Amino acid sequence: MQNIDYDLRSVQEVRDLARLGQIATEKIANYTEDQIDRIIRNMVRVAEENAVSLAQMAVEETGFGKVADKTYKNHMASTLLYDAIKDMKTIGIVSEDPIARTMDVADPVGLLMGIVPSTNPTSTAIFKSIIAIKARNAIVFSPHPSAAKCTLKAATLMRDAAVEAGAPENIIGCISMPSMPATDELMHSKEVKMIIATGGPGMVKASYSAGKPALGVGAGNSPAYIERTANVQQAVTNIIASKTFDYGTICASEQSIICEECNKDAVIAELKNQGAYFMSPEETDKVCKLLFKAGGHAMNAKFVGRSPLHIASAAGINVPENTTVLIGPQGGVGDGYPLSFEKLTSVLAFYVVNDWHEACELSIELLQNGIGHTMSLHTENKNIVLEFTKKPASRILVNTGSSMGGTGGSTGLIPSFTLGCGTWGGSSVSENVSPMHLVNIKKVAYGIKNCATLAADDPTFNHPELANLNAAPAAGANIGFTPIHPEPIPASGAPMAFDTHTVAPTQVSPANCGSTSAYLSPADYQNNNSGISYGVGCNSCSSNADAPVASDQPIDANQLNDMINALVKAMKGE
Repeated sequence: MQNIDYDLRSVQEVRDLARLGQIATEKIANYTEDQIDRIIRNMVRVAEENAVSLAQMAVEETGFGKVADKTYKNHMASTLLYDAIKDMKTIGIVSEDPIARTMDVADPVGLLMGIVPSTNPTSTAIFKSIIAIKARNAIVFSPHPSAAKCTLKAATLMRDAAVEAGAPENIIGCISMPSMPATDELMHSKEVKMIIATGGPGMVKASYSAGKPALGVGAGNSPAYIERTANVQQAVTNIIASKTFDYGTICASEQSIICEECNKDAVIAELKNQGAYFMSPEETDKVCKLLFKAGGHAMNAKFVGRSPLHIASAAGINVPENTTVLIGPQGGVGDGYPLSFEKLTSVLAFYVVNDWHEACELSIELLQNGIGHTMSLHTENKNIVLEFTKKPASRILVNTGSSMGGTGGSTGLIPSFTLGCGTWGGSSVSENVSPMHLVNIKKVAYGIKNCATLAADDPTFNHPELANLNAAPAAGANIGFTPIHPEPIPASGAPMAFDTHTVAPTQVSPANCGSTSAYLSPADYQNNNSGISYGVGCNSCSSNADAPVASDQPIDANQLNDMINALVKAMKGE
């Protein structure tokens, strides 16, 4: 048998996954809320049962992070997510305004493509699987090559759990032979209707260039500002807990600490008390040469999600065994200050400013390297919080760790592993992505005003100058309503005069013409209890609704002209 190239096989696999996913999408589009909830609850159960083993697989395959923290990520992506979305309406009528007489009706967007990063592979696969099915969509995953096995395992577990609870076959798919041609093929597949991209800047940019809707997230570079009114001990505790969580692999994690001259000593002392190691300029330079690829600010994958001891050892630096993070003081932002860029590992930049005004300016500079993502501040001054809401970040987190706060673990934000960056970061969404981003919302709107008298009935429409124009219209001017017949009707070979200022009487149609049903509540509608019955013809509401009898006899031309002339005279009041 002839050997087939790996890339070709991976492309063919994608085509098969897309076709099968489309079939599943069409089937699940008709599922009820009860059916969807039953499926998701089983997925959550299976995710929890395999949370530890999936975390172990992810750490073993990628080398990133900690098993305990990745286990909690899997818990967040399943149980905590379910608790947040279980009552979310994503099917049929999701909201109604009885005053404006409008309704919002949700429909699935269609087959999804989910791009999964190597930093959070199993939790992202679980998360996207659940929100896809909550919105009645199928999904096909494109895993990062360095996390392909654990991502495939997570996707397979979610698929089997969903199918066991009644979902269509192939509701969740995953590329088992990842390659760039396969990912590109899936992005441009006609079956895929939307892309959810969580990954590097290049992959996110490619998603937005695929010619279809995409939900992409950019890089983060979250500064953490400890303002003078902050509880320093609690602020440092939150920052250390957040930055050490899975060794900093969450893109919302803190990347730098900003404090003030007035609390600098207290902040440094507390950081050291909680295991932070302040590097000298020489040590900082050694670490930076390891962390970043030569000539740029992209991280070396070998040091993503690594412990401070691992990084320090590789850099030839001796640090205490209880070291929690490595901190490098920086004198500026941008080229020449490598720690001012994103570092998804156990390393932080450190800055000191005079006051909150300087902290504002510095935060904006730092956010330019991860604009639109997240920032945090620790303060007891609400006015400071209001000042920082002006910053170009989609999540402004207060008195909490960025990793847990940004993903919704320690805040009231919806639990999510896809964090929008808004237009600042080139993203189509600024919120934490949820099932509501995966539905089309149709607007049903009943007429509440008379179209024929809309202007006359509008008290805010006041233009008396129109009366003068109507009294003496200029030659050829088109003023007022368009006449029923734009051209005069010829009769008996002679042109007829037509009074364009004569307004035809308004014909009022019976209410609910053709339907004998009353206006129903969403609950009645959702229960298929419409009670709709129809009569015959549009005038069936009337007792005299007999349709005219059709005739195939030819009409005499003279009779037709006489009828037209009589009609015109009647309209002119003659």
